[in-house]
Amino acid sequence: MAHILQSESRRYTYADLAEFPDDRYRREIIDGELIVTVSPVPRHQKAVMNISGRLYGYRQTYGGEVYPAPLDVYFAEDSVVEPDVLFIRAEHLGQIGDKYVSNAPDLVVEVSSPTTRRLELVRKRELYERFGVPEYWYVDLEAERVEQYVLTEGRYPPPTILYPDQVLESAQLIGFSIEAKEALASGPEPEAEADP
Repeated sequence: MAHILQSESRRYTYADLAEFPDDRYRREIIDGELIVTVSPVPRHQKAVMNISGRLYGYRQTYGGEVYPAPLDVYFAEDSVVEPDVLFIRAEHLGQIGDKYVSNAPDLVVEVSSPTTRRLELVRKRELYERFGVPEYWYVDLEAERVEQYVLTEGRYPPPTILYPDQVLESAQLIGFSIEAKEALASGPEPEAEADP
């Protein structure tokens, strides 16, 4: 469950994140509000790995970097989040620091969890739009669809909706595509080839 911790007199900052213990909780800050979530479920992690793996293959050919969570993206002192997956194109690698990514990644992916749905559909989408993330995918495991948001004139227009039988093509990563069912971690596992 996502818990938002805020008091009238307290605004959390990036410095506060360093004071928390290294435990199984994900801590993010949006506009000074501390958001704490628990570890995700296996299907969520499978979706993250599927997407990360495909992006890693893309990276091998076209350059850039892919990072699955946890890795902080520092938008402002009071807005630091850990997207499930992020990709930075080769020409933007300078925004990767020792502790976090500064500025907007080229692609951010959030995979739904029952407890974080509103956070990702509303709060994070608004944050990514405000700080100029060019492309944002919301992988909705409950609705069995992927929402693709592409920044246009500083705003996210209504998303392109992709269902399991469709292919998602990135607007930012030329030549990258992934089947929506793979991003959703849905359907049967591929058969392993038997050793001869």
